[in-house]
Amino acid sequence: MLAADSLHPHTETLANGLQVTLRHVCGLKRCAAVLRVAAGSHDAPEAWPGLAHFLEHLFFLGTERFPTGQNLMAYVQGHGGQINARTSERTTDFFLELPPAAIASGLERLSDMLRHPRLDEDSQLREREVLHAEFIAWSQDAAAQRQVALQDGLSAAHPLRGFHAGNRDSLAVSQPEFQTALHGFYQRFYQGGQMTLSLVGPQSIEALGTLAATFAESVPAGKKVDRQLPPPLMETSESSYQRARAGGRDMLFAFEQLPAASPQALDFLCNWLNTHKPGSLLALLRQRSLTDSLKATPLYEFAGQALLHIELKLGNDQVPTEIQPLLRDWLGFFAAHDDWAPLRKEFNARLQRRQETATALQLARGDSEGRDGPLSEDDLMRLRAILTQLHPVDNVAGPWQLPPPNPFLQTASEPPRAGLIRGQTSAHRGLRTFAQDRSRGRRERSPMQFSQALADDIRESAVYLRWRLATQAPLDLQSRLDQHLADLREDARQAGVDLVFEPCGNQWLLKMVGLQAPMPLVLEHLLTKLGQPLPPAQPDSDTPLIPIRHLLKALPNHCQPHAQDPALPRPDSEQGIWTSAHWDGLAIGLSAATQTAMGPALARVPGIASEDDPPALAQSHGCVWNRLETQGDEHAVLLFCPTPTQDLSDEAAWRLLAQLCQTPFYQRLRVELQLGYAVFSGLKQINGQTGLLFGAQSPSASAAQLIAHMEQFLGEMPALIEQIDDSSLANQQQALARQLNSAVLPCAQAAELLWQGKLAGRSSDYLQLLADAIVQTEREPLINAARRLINAQGGRYCLSNEPSPGTPWQTAQ
Repeated sequence: MLAADSLHPHTETLANGLQVTLRHVCGLKRCAAVLRVAAGSHDAPEAWPGLAHFLEHLFFLGTERFPTGQNLMAYVQGHGGQINARTSERTTDFFLELPPAAIASGLERLSDMLRHPRLDEDSQLREREVLHAEFIAWSQDAAAQRQVALQDGLSAAHPLRGFHAGNRDSLAVSQPEFQTALHGFYQRFYQGGQMTLSLVGPQSIEALGTLAATFAESVPAGKKVDRQLPPPLMETSESSYQRARAGGRDMLFAFEQLPAASPQALDFLCNWLNTHKPGSLLALLRQRSLTDSLKATPLYEFAGQALLHIELKLGNDQVPTEIQPLLRDWLGFFAAHDDWAPLRKEFNARLQRRQETATALQLARGDSEGRDGPLSEDDLMRLRAILTQLHPVDNVAGPWQLPPPNPFLQTASEPPRAGLIRGQTSAHRGLRTFAQDRSRGRRERSPMQFSQALADDIRESAVYLRWRLATQAPLDLQSRLDQHLADLREDARQAGVDLVFEPCGNQWLLKMVGLQAPMPLVLEHLLTKLGQPLPPAQPDSDTPLIPIRHLLKALPNHCQPHAQDPALPRPDSEQGIWTSAHWDGLAIGLSAATQTAMGPALARVPGIASEDDPPALAQSHGCVWNRLETQGDEHAVLLFCPTPTQDLSDEAAWRLLAQLCQTPFYQRLRVELQLGYAVFSGLKQINGQTGLLFGAQSPSASAAQLIAHMEQFLGEMPALIEQIDDSSLANQQQALARQLNSAVLPCAQAAELLWQGKLAGRSSDYLQLLADAIVQTEREPLINAARRLINAQGGRYCLSNEPSPGTPWQTAQ
């Protein structure tokens, strides 16, 4: 991936004013583009709150050249890519990630929709209703409202205190004054001088430059606009305030007239405020039982102003008075180091690891935001100014010390290649190397399988470990484990390894994805933690998720027959949960050297090594309705439709149906029916079971009505397939099959597919066989698959925050 000296992208300004950042990363399998427009919600006229957000929505309605079905969103979805947009206070961002061969056409569509948006009144009136539905969801979202309340102490004149979401009342589409403001905002800001295009991919800088130049041809020339400076953040001489809330406290610090620099200065401070290591602020607060956790986050930075939010979780509603003095004392200790040489060294090491494992889109976003480079001298000047305004003490009294280095960052970025084990030929390299030495009594087979579907000479890899519990797990096990492993997970993330440990019914799954070099040590530390007593349960003070996200998080536990068995005995101890469980696993992309290094850790995995695959999932043939209470008043529904059988031909047909459904389903429920802004569909695999997933959240339509709309859409699928001409259908099949090619699949996606294939009992060449089956699926069998889907031959699972509407739905027990 990135070389050690490639932390900075190539930058230039084109003739029309468009700024460009280009980053070539050898080994990336995707190409990403982020277009940042230097205009956001705070730049819109005060008379029309939400205008900037509204314009962002209008861009996605399609153009004359690329109408619905051919526009950017449909194109990206058809190529298995990612697309999104976001309007912030002072910027509007458009995100795009595609296979390298498809990025040019993606950029062509992006430029066309920005140059020729649909601004007719009828389109605006329809899209305003979508925005209004989004506003209603926003107004009921606990996290959004907590953010609004958090800023109540700021000056009433500052735009951060204003309303910017936009709704039916604030967007007076039919008034000429509004249309003048909308067109004026578009013409003023959507031009070259206000735009930055960031491109990242495996292509050469020259090739990326050609893409940027082609994109720039349709961007109007312009100069950077001088935007109105905001008033002071605070009305008084005070520069901070606190807000008490149930289970915690929020501290907000305001800064003015900071030197110009990148966002890295405040990121650097937050990084060390958040550390849990011995001698840190958080470590002492925990030791004195003053707080359970501390999270420092930059909230806002513009024109010399900035906001720092420190969120504290407390074990009770009492707010200790010692926290503020200890914070100022630690700040005094931190400020005294001035150049922070050892901390900058580790900060840069983390940056390097992050860039080695980042996706193309993550890299492009970092380049766009200017926050993915080492600290400059300007950053250090800004950091010193921030610390001065935080009023640190001069006479430090606390037992502070600089944190020790992250142990996972000390591992070599690439382990040496191991030689062959005695008796092996080159064809055996990398196959169960830690389990083949029979002279030491090892068994020939291992519960850990090593997939050869990905090359073992790549830097990234994935390891999956699964425990099938033989005893009942306590209801609070996940929350206590999350708390117990939080610091380990953060250390691993900084070293380039994403660590997930989560339940699914009576199974627990550990996933490690990222750089393979630190993985053996990360696993060693995790297994040690797993053998330690868990902390007591803490009150849940997390901000509730919006309904549809809450349902998505809970879905795996509600769409399988007998996912949880209440007849299991209780364990003798918490450690007994793991020692009595059966475990197996899958490793993807590990080199022979990493396999060898992981051997001692795998020998310590608690539980009973399981070499036999578990029995196949029981297939449901009914319609099961699960209800889950969520926060807020909006109605939300997830509909999961499994394949009728585990045959590969059924999975191929279901994947093709998901591909064909995605854009029409979104068009029907969100654009035409305007049921809500959270509408989606796609293919989902849960514990080896493949299915189509449809989701919607609506402020007006009930769960029964949402399900009826979904059923109606499903009923029209055979006709939809009939309308597709042979050439278009073949192109869809080829595009979908190409997405399964391991040469273009990012490691994390390939690993998840291979793990689901293992759970479904697929062979080692699963990805290739699946791609072949998709290409070979003919129209009539595809239509028959749609009819079997309509008839629910694989069963149906609905998860909703409302009760069952009745027949044919059976309420889950």
